[in-house]
Amino acid sequence: MALPFSDTFDRTLERLRGAFRDTARGAREVVGASLRPDLPDDDIPRLKSRIDACLAAKGGETARRGRAAELGQAYLSLSPAGRKKFLLTLAHDYGLPREAAMATVERWRTSKEPPRALAKALEPPAVRLLHEFVGVPQGVKFVVDLRAELLVLGRSDAAARTLGQDLRPLLGAWFDVGFLDLVRIDWNSPAALVEKLVAYEAVHAIRSWRDLKNRLDSDRRCFAFFHPRMPDEPLIFVEVALVDGLAGNVQRLLDAKAETRDPREANTAIFYSISNCQQGLAGISFGNFLIKRVADQLANDLPNIKDFATLSPIPGLRHYIDGRLKNEGDAALTTGEIASLTPVIDNANGAAAVRSLLDRPSWWEVPAINKSLRPILSRLAAQYLTAADAQGRALDRVAHFHLGNGAIVERLNWLGDTSANGLRQAYAMMVNYRYKLGDVDDNHEAYSNGKIVASREVRALAKG
Repeated sequence: MALPFSDTFDRTLERLRGAFRDTARGAREVVGASLRPDLPDDDIPRLKSRIDACLAAKGGETARRGRAAELGQAYLSLSPAGRKKFLLTLAHDYGLPREAAMATVERWRTSKEPPRALAKALEPPAVRLLHEFVGVPQGVKFVVDLRAELLVLGRSDAAARTLGQDLRPLLGAWFDVGFLDLVRIDWNSPAALVEKLVAYEAVHAIRSWRDLKNRLDSDRRCFAFFHPRMPDEPLIFVEVALVDGLAGNVQRLLDAKAETRDPREANTAIFYSISNCQQGLAGISFGNFLIKRVADQLANDLPNIKDFATLSPIPGLRHYIDGRLKNEGDAALTTGEIASLTPVIDNANGAAAVRSLLDRPSWWEVPAINKSLRPILSRLAAQYLTAADAQGRALDRVAHFHLGNGAIVERLNWLGDTSANGLRQAYAMMVNYRYKLGDVDDNHEAYSNGKIVASREVRALAKG
């Protein structure tokens, strides 16, 4: 049965509008008539006069907050087309083009002002404008959401892309991990918070009440980071299963019919889902700190937990395997692997045979095909996970994340995720990244120097 949750995001938007409306009412000045929803061209001068008033920062703190809140309220009242025009105006007319930046530097060079004066002068007016929202109720969430729209708009507009990049240091400072609170989410948490867990889950969708309750049961843990200025909005959350040994199949791990076990009898914590919740915080990393904080808390709360690992997808694996089979042909296979295909296919051989078998519906359920393809796909997967690009980074983005956090590539799991998504991403394979808490710093340093740390088992598999 589907979860009958209403639209979380509409309610968040209404909360932002309400907070800005209440704050704007407290301002001592009236800015003028409302902007029309689609922000026609003849409304742009009035918009810019409001932006200019905010940047002038005249009056006391209450007046400044009121102007910022009124501007935010005006933005939220616009249609999608109007918000786009608002953002383009902000990006194009209140950014800091290269020519303007060079002129600013030249003026500073001929003055006697200290370096901090140059740093302030080089801050784009749009970024300075958005600074004003830090003191407005719901203002931090507003800037995060505004950057999310800028990142989308920046795919086709260079100025919007630049402004989105310019906001990253500001948000990085606001969301320093030292300011974040780690909160456990369980079945007794507020319904609104549990609803957001369902809405933001990005790895393994929560499909029913039973599924949700299973993920919050006594042998499971869910933790999220929160910012004090966004207490109702998780930034990122991680879901953990408490089990014996490494888990190798996500369907079994998430089986809501499986018996609940005593967490005090488990010896391993499996991180099986990490989901970022705020698109506007793209490029600001919390996951590494979250995993370490959760591991430390679990080790403190449950001393029987000795091992920490993930059960992770391999998003780029299928594309990699398909590319090698297509581009290298039979050279992608060993002589023994080519010979092993003979019993299961008659009208093709080598790479063509592998591609033909993989095109068959439910190929993994045919024992002979499964047996022939397993060593081939597993070797290619191991090579994918232990290879690096020209910059020394892992080829797979999830591998890059965990290796950068100090994990190692521990074990490949054949048919670890036979869902449609698992097959589409990685021909149903998954991987365990292990976090040995005493080795995390050394592993991180090794990866920073271009070395991908993997277990002997995975290294041997890559060699074939």
